[in-house]
Amino acid sequence: MPDPKLLLLAVLLAITAAFVLFWIAQERARPTQGPLLSGVHALIGFLTNFFDTLGIGSFATTTTVYRLSRLVPDQLVPGTLNVGHALPTVAQALIYITIVQVGFETLIVLILAAVGGSWIGASIVAGLPKRNIQRGMGVALFVAAMLMVMTALDRFPGGGLALSLTGTKLVIAAAVTFVLGALMTLGIGAYAPIMIMVSLLGMNPTAAFPIMMGACAFLMPTASAQFIRKGKYSLRAAVGLALGGVPGVLIAAYIVKSLPLVAVRWLVVVVVAYTAVMLLRAAATEPADEKEDLAPARV
Repeated sequence: MPDPKLLLLAVLLAITAAFVLFWIAQERARPTQGPLLSGVHALIGFLTNFFDTLGIGSFATTTTVYRLSRLVPDQLVPGTLNVGHALPTVAQALIYITIVQVGFETLIVLILAAVGGSWIGASIVAGLPKRNIQRGMGVALFVAAMLMVMTALDRFPGGGLALSLTGTKLVIAAAVTFVLGALMTLGIGAYAPIMIMVSLLGMNPTAAFPIMMGACAFLMPTASAQFIRKGKYSLRAAVGLALGGVPGVLIAAYIVKSLPLVAVRWLVVVVVAYTAVMLLRAAATEPADEKEDLAPARV
C-alpha cells in the first residue's frame, strides 16, 4: 500500500498545478498593464520566504514592507500575500511533511479544517472596503508582533511528546485551525498560533512544522482563487513574491538551515508594531475610496 504521506503530497501537487492553471487562465482573460516581472518584488519574495523558512513569518514582514514602501495599495495586500506566497509555502510543505514525523490522521483533519476556514474567510475579505482591511491588517500586525515577542523571549509552551491528537483534543485543534485558516486571508500568519496550539495540547513542538506548512500550503491556493477571481490583489507583486520566494525557501532549507536571528526578530517586532499603528491611524483618518474598493484592481 502506498505511503499515505506520498498520496498527500501528490494531492498537494495536483492542487498546486490546478491553482497555477486557474491563475494563468484568469489573467489571460484580463488586459495586462506593463511587465509582470519586477526585481523589487522578487527580492521581497526571496527575503521574506527565506526568513519564513528559518522561523520568521512571511505575512507580517511582507505587509510591513508594502505598507512602508507603498508598493501595493492596502486593500490589495491580503490577496497579494495569499496569492504570492502560495507557491513558496507549498515548497516548504513538501520539505517538512517529508522529513518531520506527525500522525497522518491529525495532519489530514487539521489541513481540511484550515482549508474550510480559508475558503469562507477569502470570500468575505475579498469584498471588504479598504478601511476595514486596514483595520484588520493593523490588528493582525499587533498580534504578530506579540507572538514575535513571545518567540524572542522563549515564552511559548514547552509541549509534550505526542505526534498525533485524538478525541476531544483533535476536535479542539480542528476548530482552532478552522478559525486560523479564515484569519490567514486577512493577513494573520498561522505559524506561531498553530505552534502554541499543538504545544498546549501536548504535542511535540516539532510536529507543528508539517501541520503549519501543510495547512497553509493547502489553504493558500484555495483562498487565492477567491482573490484572483475578484481581481483583489496585485498581479505584479504576487508574481514577484512567487518567483523570488521559492528559491528563498530552498536556500534556507537546504543550504543555510539556521541563523542567529535574535537581533533580526527584535528589529522585525519594532517595525511591525510601527506599521500596525500606521495602518490603524490610516483607517481612522483617510477617506474611503468607494470606487477603488468596488472595482477589480490591476496593479
